[in-house]
Amino acid sequence: MGKRDIISILDMKDDIEEIIDLAIELKGKAKRGESIEYLKGKTLAMIFEKSSTRTRVSFEVAMQKLGGYAIFLSKNDIQLGRGETIEDTAKVLSRYVDAIMYRAYSHENMKELAKHASVPVINGLDNEEHPCQVLADFMTIKEKKGKLKGLNFAYVGDGNNNMAHSYLLGCAMVGMNILIVSPDKYQPRKDLVEKAKEIASGTKIEITNSMTALNDSIDV
Repeated sequence: MGKRDIISILDMKDDIEEIIDLAIELKGKAKRGESIEYLKGKTLAMIFEKSSTRTRVSFEVAMQKLGGYAIFLSKNDIQLGRGETIEDTAKVLSRYVDAIMYRAYSHENMKELAKHASVPVINGLDNEEHPCQVLADFMTIKEKKGKLKGLNFAYVGDGNNNMAHSYLLGCAMVGMNILIVSPDKYQPRKDLVEKAKEIASGTKIEITNSMTALNDSIDV
């Protein structure tokens, strides 16, 4: 079996709910003081082109709790910030670590790193998607609401950014109805809306510029 990357939330299309359920299970075990060191001896390289509080802390603490080790690498800590190619960076890091988390400016750079790395690459945010953030949000929703399928989810704001893109696709994947309220010039890309409609099974997808679309039926 080849390596598995998570570059888009679509990379979890077949097992996103299994991943969420496993995360909830591991969280419960950790709270009860049970060992969850399933990544003992494993090392994660975390490349940050953009600074972050929550993404860095989440990945670093998670690796520690799972028994592994995380290495923080800003673009100034490695040769990537001084002209080394993404291909070379991917190949070099793959010889040292078991996985790479990359927080990048460019989705194209994200795909380039994954293409040349021989270890799994996880998207910690780029200009097109933020799959891990949405995965964590869905986990919280399931913990609080008990389910995902059939819920009504509303997003208000810039609909043409990484979070909106991942919410749009993610809701379609798990069966949540999604309403995106954005000004006309900030609405989601049409190709992503069509992709969401393609994978949705009975899920309602609505894009509007009117706040009046918000009503008491919204769950989240």
